[in-house]
Amino acid sequence: MSDFQLVSPYQPQGDQGEAIDKLISGLEGGRRYQTLLGVTGSGKTYTMANVIARYGRPTLIMSHNKTLAAQLFGEFRSFFPKNAVEFFISYYDYYQPEAYLPATDTYIEKETDVNDEIDRLRLRATAALLSRRDVVIVASVSSIYGLGSPGEYERLLLFLKKGEVAERKQILRKLVDIHYTRNDLALPRGTFRARGDVIEIHPAYEETAIRVELFGDEIESMAEINMVTGEVIQPLDQAVVFPAKHFVTTEPSLQRATKTIRVELDGRLKELREQGKLLEAQRLEQRTRFDLEMMGEIGYCSGIENYSRHLSGRNPGEPPATLFEYFPDDFLVMVDESHVTVPQIRGMYRGDRSRKEMLVEYGFRLPSALDNRPLYFEEWEARVNQAIFVSATPADWEVEQSGGEVVEQIIRPIGLMEPAMEVRPIEGQIDDLIEEIRTVVERKERVLVLTLTKRMAEDLTEYLRGMDIRVRYLHSEIDSLERVDILRDLRLSEFDALVGINLLREGLDLPEVSLVAILDADKEGFLRNARSLFQISGRAARNVNGRVILYADRVTDAIRTVLDETERRRELQRQYNEEHGITPESVVKSVEDVMKATLVADGVKAPVPTIEIPEPQDLAEAEELVGRLMKMMREAAGNLEFEKAAEIRDEIERIRREKIPVLGGRKGR
Repeated sequence: MSDFQLVSPYQPQGDQGEAIDKLISGLEGGRRYQTLLGVTGSGKTYTMANVIARYGRPTLIMSHNKTLAAQLFGEFRSFFPKNAVEFFISYYDYYQPEAYLPATDTYIEKETDVNDEIDRLRLRATAALLSRRDVVIVASVSSIYGLGSPGEYERLLLFLKKGEVAERKQILRKLVDIHYTRNDLALPRGTFRARGDVIEIHPAYEETAIRVELFGDEIESMAEINMVTGEVIQPLDQAVVFPAKHFVTTEPSLQRATKTIRVELDGRLKELREQGKLLEAQRLEQRTRFDLEMMGEIGYCSGIENYSRHLSGRNPGEPPATLFEYFPDDFLVMVDESHVTVPQIRGMYRGDRSRKEMLVEYGFRLPSALDNRPLYFEEWEARVNQAIFVSATPADWEVEQSGGEVVEQIIRPIGLMEPAMEVRPIEGQIDDLIEEIRTVVERKERVLVLTLTKRMAEDLTEYLRGMDIRVRYLHSEIDSLERVDILRDLRLSEFDALVGINLLREGLDLPEVSLVAILDADKEGFLRNARSLFQISGRAARNVNGRVILYADRVTDAIRTVLDETERRRELQRQYNEEHGITPESVVKSVEDVMKATLVADGVKAPVPTIEIPEPQDLAEAEELVGRLMKMMREAAGNLEFEKAAEIRDEIERIRREKIPVLGGRKGR
């Protein structure tokens, strides 16, 4: 019997039940790969949840995008409130990798801004995998990067049990060994404090702490406590404390690693000197010996992941341990938006390799640093036990791996049909577009316009603005926070038409959009192939008046494929609606239902959280306040609290504009 308990007021509708049955049958029959073709609005996530609940295996859900991963995380937590639904994405709000540019002799030191909350969630994810089976991990492709050996991680667990003999000194030493730090004043995560016979530990992955009370060398009692009040939440008979970092190692492993690092260092220094690269040899020797000293003193060093091959005892070229190694052998992988996620997994290794080769060649790192890398695509494949690819437009590779068979989920339970499609000539396309926009605006709905280039997007926006159309443009050079503002304002009718390139495809949930206009639709290429056209048209699939206009002088193979498939899907939905007496209505989504990247309320602006910010009295206070606010803004953005982040950003700009020039007699930096 499955340990997963699916909580939902709904029952499978449309063709969801058939899709669930087919996927379960394939999994139980031992099929390694399956593909679920689910159109926008058909309830793919609900189908995925039903498959997880019935199959009962630990599940990894991979997404190509942090924001979409956060959306999935929220949805699956609501489906499985009694199970362990965890989140595993890159914990960097800002990441500048270590690099060397030989053309300008420029060394760029690694610089990061770690999101503390996401780091906690990552540690919580691995802790859940090592302690239970009813686990769903929603992850980005960061899950294919080296993480530290689960074997070492598990060997360093601290087990505490009421009534057992445990010396106070041994407990404290063990906590230090697994990278907890002592702090007798405060108790942030990853710290502990000891006062007499009472030890309080704040696990690096929890929001609560553990209080351990000793009587001599015996654990007399334990309790989970509130971090703020210190009140007991519940008594504990036993507790397991997981390490505060993923890259941890035992003392014997560390000693072995330092020996093999020295052997590699001696060999590499000899090689560099024979090549006449004396500067590189000196640089490498100095940096590596400093790292060895740090590892010897505290068991850790900055950039320790570059020595992961030695720490784990791997041979040259062997893949690193990743999140996949923390799963049991029978786990299930679901790849969301697989047509994008799979190519992203495929391409991760090459970019990482070229940067590190420069560091090795010029003496900044040992050659073993090359083995601190993401998985090759073939290595990722080898780790997948069973997989379901989920997409509205699965790629050829996924379909081939699934034996050419696709499980279809075409019916939308609420009755919405695929947007009606039509082809119109390119000549006069702008004038025709203007008339269409005005018609849509009269119905208080919105329009998306797709161009081929950034320049075209900007020029068209200016032209439409000159025709008294409220319009904005969106492309990759626009700051992420500003992008959030643009999408929110579109839903709130601050403007009526949004012009873009390919950012308007996956993951934009905009129910107010009833028209998608694609300019130059017959210019064949990546942005105008059948898969892209399907994704683009899906942005109008949540509105009962949804339409797609393809401006083209010829019907390409891609356009023909999309037209034929759209008509097939419309006919299936039409039959379903007639059989069940369904009258389609537009999707109505409020702020809780819409992904947080487009945080809005339907017709009313979401309340902006008010934050109290003191007025600085001098230049030092102003600059110190800006620094604190910058950190708060990054934390808010990392936690997907975009409204709060935007408010803090505005305050930073105000202080820089009003206070720093006045107080310091110079422009804000």
